[in-house]
Amino acid sequence: MSKLVWSRRELLATSAVAGSMALTAASGVARAKGETHGGAEPLGSGLDPADDLVWLDGTVPAGHEGQAWGQPWPRGTRYEKKGYHLEGTGGGREAVQTWPLAWWPDGSIKWTGHAVPADGARLSGLTVRPGGVGATATLSLSETGDAITVTVGQTVWTIGRSGEALIRSARVGGAEVLQQVRLVASAQDRPDDEDGAPVLSRWTSVITGAEVEQKGPIRAVVKLAGKHSGAAGDWLPFSLRLYFHAGSSCVRVVHSMIFEGDPAKRYIRGLGLEGAVPMRDALHDRHVRFAGENGGLWGEAVRPLTGLRRDPGAAFRAAQVAGEPVPPLDQMAATVRDTLQYIPAWGDFRLRQPNSDGFSIIKRTAPGFGWIDVDTAGRSPGLGYVGGVSGGVAFGMHDFWQRCPVGLDIAGAASDMARFTVWYHAPDAPAMDMRFYHDVLGMEDYVHQNLGLDITYEDYEPGWGDPSGIARTSEFRLWALPATPSRERLATMGEGLATPPRLVPNVARVKSAGMFALWDPVAAGGAKRTQIETRAKRELDFYVSQVDERRWYGFWNYGDVMHSYDNDRHVWRYDIGGFAWDNSELSSDMWLWYGFLRTGRADVFRLAEAMTRHTGEVDVYHSGRFKGLGTRHGVQHWADSSKQPRISNAAYRRFYYYLTSDERCGDLMRGCLEGDYTLQHVDIGRKVMHREDGSKPPAGTGAVVNEAPLPDGQIFLQFGTSWGSLIAAWLAEWERTGNTRWRDRIVNGMRSIAAFPKGWLVGGANFDLKTGTFLGAGDTVSMSHLNGVFGVFEITAELLDLLDEPAYREVWLDYCELYNAPEAEFRARTGASGKGRALTQAHSRYTAYAAVERGKPELARRAWAEFFGSGDREGRDQTRGGHRVDGAAVLKPIDEITEVSTNDAAQWGIAATANLALIGDSLE
Repeated sequence: MSKLVWSRRELLATSAVAGSMALTAASGVARAKGETHGGAEPLGSGLDPADDLVWLDGTVPAGHEGQAWGQPWPRGTRYEKKGYHLEGTGGGREAVQTWPLAWWPDGSIKWTGHAVPADGARLSGLTVRPGGVGATATLSLSETGDAITVTVGQTVWTIGRSGEALIRSARVGGAEVLQQVRLVASAQDRPDDEDGAPVLSRWTSVITGAEVEQKGPIRAVVKLAGKHSGAAGDWLPFSLRLYFHAGSSCVRVVHSMIFEGDPAKRYIRGLGLEGAVPMRDALHDRHVRFAGENGGLWGEAVRPLTGLRRDPGAAFRAAQVAGEPVPPLDQMAATVRDTLQYIPAWGDFRLRQPNSDGFSIIKRTAPGFGWIDVDTAGRSPGLGYVGGVSGGVAFGMHDFWQRCPVGLDIAGAASDMARFTVWYHAPDAPAMDMRFYHDVLGMEDYVHQNLGLDITYEDYEPGWGDPSGIARTSEFRLWALPATPSRERLATMGEGLATPPRLVPNVARVKSAGMFALWDPVAAGGAKRTQIETRAKRELDFYVSQVDERRWYGFWNYGDVMHSYDNDRHVWRYDIGGFAWDNSELSSDMWLWYGFLRTGRADVFRLAEAMTRHTGEVDVYHSGRFKGLGTRHGVQHWADSSKQPRISNAAYRRFYYYLTSDERCGDLMRGCLEGDYTLQHVDIGRKVMHREDGSKPPAGTGAVVNEAPLPDGQIFLQFGTSWGSLIAAWLAEWERTGNTRWRDRIVNGMRSIAAFPKGWLVGGANFDLKTGTFLGAGDTVSMSHLNGVFGVFEITAELLDLLDEPAYREVWLDYCELYNAPEAEFRARTGASGKGRALTQAHSRYTAYAAVERGKPELARRAWAEFFGSGDREGRDQTRGGHRVDGAAVLKPIDEITEVSTNDAAQWGIAATANLALIGDSLE
């Protein structure tokens, strides 16, 4: 474990700075206990630090369908095997379901997962206390050879272990309201713009495995694995979890599918989740609903009784509009009752959201008859309902309009069996075209590919811009209902689907437990702190707003942001090589998560959540030749030929996993554990020495070359961009499982780096895959500005509090102290040139860390000088905010920040976070 050489008092006594200099004495133990480095109380979040958990949006919701979250615990806390409960202001107590998420090295509990039933935890002043209490609402789960049954109150769900149906049925009070929920997909063999009629193929889900992950009593989780099967063969493997909460009529479905195959032969047409709903009621007592904008709802009956030439009576009209049983027909006027059969019954309904700005509803009586336009509006929450007074199903999708083109279908509502489909890619939208976006352009060899990198910043290589193996996770909800809910209830369900209420651990508790390395909540201070916090807020605000202003939406795109801005065109460089989609470059995910931790802002959380979902799925390979690696930034998320662990980095997923206990995110981290083995056939540095002039290529790839082939079982790894990303996955697996194999793999790497004469300054070395040990002489300095900006600083700060490796600590601190050192000092202490160093402002946090850990006040002064220097983005005025651009210069009025760059925003934000936590009290 790291410890300070000097105390705070000694530092102050020896400081040569005129006046008092308050350099934070932040030892590993102090950080683990959550001591505040800035000396000020947290501001900005409005949270009571005494609360263990809070509602993300700041208010207790009127209701919810069940909650799960992760709760942090300081080192040394004993795990209470008898359970936990919630307490609220006034002494209210509620039961929770509990499971361990992570452990400290001493065996004490680090994170627990908890769940409450539907409408639970609607208290103020929530704290988690040891000791179980009896749950008032429970569920039960039972297993048979071919099925799993979950019973929640009067609702019984039957889940398949095999076959097409994910959910075979749902019964409410003995009446079946739902059948045969399955996945469907279609694809064509050619793009829409090619001559000739495309051949359409169809697939349906087939379950290949089922596992019960939690059995209750409050929350049950069932994981299914499978594939899509059809006449054209198996395709689109998937994993899917079904979440049930006591007291809820809803099942939450988290579905992840992998795109595999040749994008020039498979053009996805439709992707959907469908189910069947028995229709037992009279046509006039059957109802269809779609949630609308701003709490609105569109709703009609299959056979309408309103607007007729003859009036059935106010009671009939009111009941039908409300979704209630109409009075007995013998009370209806005979002029209507005897002619009901002449009123058309509407069987089919469609809602389509082709883009993020508008949706439309159409309907028809039956196949073979024309569609009738109904209405249009802006953004649909993605909720529908079909059923009647004796039962029905509500269905929907989270992030609906953001994932456009999407849709909702209801078919056969006038028959004995209706079907609904949630289209997470609408089949009547243009087919997905995932082919690479340009031809070879003369870049057949590495020499010419490097020339292309020079001009467009795209690392191109024929055949490497391949989407086969990427994934996408979508979230659905299904409600099994005993009758048509009120219009107000359905509208509320739609709002909850679009913006789910969420319990999260209080960021003050996350801090006090010592989680996620070096950060502090926003705090008051003098002019310089105010300057930092002003920019920090401005840039978070800007990126939150840019998602909507620039319409960064769509099936594959939503959750990512762009990399760099084009000041001349007033657009982000969406079409220029490596300047387009960001793909986690320079830790944008981490920047947003620290932004949330510092502020508690719900909008920042949701942007970070969407980014985590996107970058962990779309930008990473989950099968195939690149499995475990991610793709560098580019015009398409999979386009760049640089496939590296720095993008699949588990350091970016740990925040979301622990704050929410999200199982899918846990899968993603586990999928990165053996990314180093993939590098046996993916040589990151394969192009480095293939330039016309023999020089190295410009910054961007972060690659180092090996001159000779390596023996079997060895690869070359850079310490920061590759090993630093892999150790994040190994750390997560060690703390989640207690399996010391992964700890030992980290330690072997640390000790071998420490044994090198030049330590961390070597930059990278040959790596033995079996042992996790670096090999070679380690006597040559090789610096790269990219080696320290993909989370290795933050992960190392955590590891040095968890592992007692003093030799490694010293070579790491050498690197921290020397990276930004003046050239003369660097050369004097290393015997080598400091060539390759850049991103001075971003690396100021390294200087600050060395200042604190080595007790050198002069390094703290240097760190702030580096941070407040010219900045890492050439030509950018760091004090300047955004401005409005309108008129003929742009398609629509927009906001921009001149010379804005996500690299700059992310690294500046992370550096500001660490510096304030480390040396904040020396700032003024």
